[in-house]
Amino acid sequence: MNSDLKSFDKIEQKIGGSRKISNYIIGGMLTIGGIGFVLASISSYTGRDLLPLGNPSSLLFIPQGIIMGAYGVIANLLNFYLWYLVYINFGSGSNSFDKSSKSVEIKRKGFFKDIEVKLNFDEIKSVKLDISEGFNPRRRIALVLKGRKKPLPLSGAGELKPLLQVEEEGARLAKFLNVNLEGLK
Repeated sequence: MNSDLKSFDKIEQKIGGSRKISNYIIGGMLTIGGIGFVLASISSYTGRDLLPLGNPSSLLFIPQGIIMGAYGVIANLLNFYLWYLVYINFGSGSNSFDKSSKSVEIKRKGFFKDIEVKLNFDEIKSVKLDISEGFNPRRRIALVLKGRKKPLPLSGAGELKPLLQVEEEGARLAKFLNVNLEGLK
């Protein structure tokens, strides 16, 4: 975004979703681990080694083989869920602020259907910086709406931008919308 927002009539922001390198790495590890546990369970049942590492055929089917099979089934269920979220790019979308029509449009990819929120500038009370540090840090920009207690987040989930960048984006957005900026201490 440019620092002189008075000359612009529209701001478009793209929001990233669940297609992150970390989700691909975790999905790959879950896939390998889940298949490995299922193959170890089948090996202990049949007495034949289906894995190149170790000697899973020497395991007793009850209780070790059944437990390993349960771990494999659970890992594969989590695996399918995670790969589905990556496939649909869950949480991705856009924020659109149009000064000429005085409208805000927020779009996100949902689990089963897309989410779309349309607002007027008149409904916006302020722009809030939601910043918390510590074990689970959060730095996001949100819109505080009139008559609503919880702010409407604009930043993507899991985005941890530098503090200065979040403050600058929030200040620019508040100036563009002509509302107050909350959350600075």
